[in-house]
Amino acid sequence: MAHFQGTFFSKMLSRPVHFTAVLSNDNAFGTEQNPHYRRPAKSVYLLHGYSGCDTDWFTNAPLGEIANRFNVNFFLPNGDNNFYLDQPQTGCRYASYVGEEFVEYTRKTFGLSDRREDTYIGGLSMGGFGALHTAFLFPKTFGKVMALSSALIQNGLAFMSPDMPNGMANYEYYTWIFGDLKKAAQTDINPEVLVRGLKESGAAIPDVFMACGTEDFLIQPNRDFKAFLDGIGVPATFVTAPGVHDFNFWRTHLVTGLTWALEPEKFAEEFGA
Repeated sequence: MAHFQGTFFSKMLSRPVHFTAVLSNDNAFGTEQNPHYRRPAKSVYLLHGYSGCDTDWFTNAPLGEIANRFNVNFFLPNGDNNFYLDQPQTGCRYASYVGEEFVEYTRKTFGLSDRREDTYIGGLSMGGFGALHTAFLFPKTFGKVMALSSALIQNGLAFMSPDMPNGMANYEYYTWIFGDLKKAAQTDINPEVLVRGLKESGAAIPDVFMACGTEDFLIQPNRDFKAFLDGIGVPATFVTAPGVHDFNFWRTHLVTGLTWALEPEKFAEEFGA
């Protein structure tokens, strides 16, 4: 495992940005027996949640061990609290930063594969929303998406009001991020709008893995999104298990998602899928 922390200037965000990288490229002992090292390493762009930063996954999950186990390279951008969206109201283009600029920068800097099938995106909570949205916005870049406890709040935005209590943020924050809350769910900030458009156009759609704890406050919107995908005929794997909205669940199911992506026979044995 190799660990890097870097800074470069982002044109999409008009400022220097920080990122963390965890690579499997130092030939740890045992790799000669690991079938994952008979192929090029996969790139996994891993997004943090609300109030997090690019170091969250590295601090709270054994990314080095996971990288070496599956022969994947993790790249962790800092998305602030912006839901990884392009925002004309602020001039910041977080979706384009993560889905285009950051991918292009890391591919060039680290000599990565530029193939869709070698490029995945994943995330937790706000980052789960961002992973789905970014994957569907840039389907030619990402072959698979792994979304954990995704903050799929887009369909509830229209029901918010300035006097409504909210434990995460105030009404002004949501309007700053999503614009007109009455219309937001009908625009391409909504992953449902994006994936429906891909389906109707016959475009390639990234393979979808979702996981959410049964005691997580976001379990219902995740179930609703899975039902939506089923309804339009987009295959998706959805794993539920006891758990709440924390890294105990996310650590476990990052591995579940990578098993789904890279060890499908083992995943089928464990989850009957």
